[in-house]
Amino acid sequence: TRARQAPLSSTTSCHNLFLLPFSLTGKEALTQFPLLGPSTNPAHWKAHLKQCDLLRLSRKQKRLCRREPGLAETLRDAIRLGVVECQYQFRNERWNCSLDGRADLLKRGFKETAFLYAVSSAALTHSLARACSAGRMERCTCDDSPDLENRKAWQWGVCGDNLKYSTRFLKNFLGQKKVGKDLRAKVDIHNTNVGIKAVKNGLKTTCKCHGVSGSCAVRTCWKQLSPFHETGKLLKLRYDSAVKVFSATNDAVGQSELASPQPHNHMPKVPAGPRPTDLVYMEDSPSFCRPSRYSVGTAGRTCSREANCDSMCCGRGYNIQTRMVTFSCHCQVQWCCYVECQQCMQEEVVYSCKQ
Repeated sequence: TRARQAPLSSTTSCHNLFLLPFSLTGKEALTQFPLLGPSTNPAHWKAHLKQCDLLRLSRKQKRLCRREPGLAETLRDAIRLGVVECQYQFRNERWNCSLDGRADLLKRGFKETAFLYAVSSAALTHSLARACSAGRMERCTCDDSPDLENRKAWQWGVCGDNLKYSTRFLKNFLGQKKVGKDLRAKVDIHNTNVGIKAVKNGLKTTCKCHGVSGSCAVRTCWKQLSPFHETGKLLKLRYDSAVKVFSATNDAVGQSELASPQPHNHMPKVPAGPRPTDLVYMEDSPSFCRPSRYSVGTAGRTCSREANCDSMCCGRGYNIQTRMVTFSCHCQVQWCCYVECQQCMQEEVVYSCKQ
């Protein structure tokens, strides 16, 4: 059979999602808003204020949201971005970043909690920077670094991602303060900053040539963020090498600091702390094998027999099922402008964890 394929777009329906310290309630209408301001259509402005009220925000955050047209929509974009990336990175793990048990998980100090804080702050940093350059935020625009390259980029209609503004705004929005001896607060702030640093790490210079017949007589360069998938991949590597920490007093300054366990034959006078790019956690994670307050377990999860069935199924074994699947094949681009494909069938073997 033949079928025409058009470009597809997908929308993730999100409710009770993380983006600490706020989240969606599940009752919001996920509408797209034009650029808003007090002088625009009163109905649009009223809708913007309502969207801010529906988000689970602190009093200060709600005030900032209401004052910043476009922020409510950007927060939603960030939540979706963080959730989708988290679930992609953990798709082959026992804990797959599902929404079940998320609230209880966030109350603990596991490695998974550390990742959630980091990917949430990274998603918000990324989304804010992109929203500025896309003109969806009223109080910021393109990258406003005062160097010559950015001024040239503006002249050619190119807009760099405004990471400088998004980082400054985020720290004000999250309200990071000195936390004294509170170990959990120190850990959460540290992991939040790891997420921000991961986005900064992906900032790259992109250049475009201007000239007759593609010659590079004039070259314009600007700052651009890497795809968020690269940030997620980096944070997953940080998760895999996360450092367990405890609170220790630095005698040199008389303050409590994060410290990581040291070998018995290496006990420095000043506690050795984690690096600024390390994800940190306080307690060992559960197995996530069986249903608990933190996850639904791994029963019924699909796995790869060669790669992860033994680990995913926690020694319970796995079921084998054969099924026929339909997929698009022998696709050709037709003038103009669609892709025509045949529908092919093939046998597929599926492995899933036993109860």
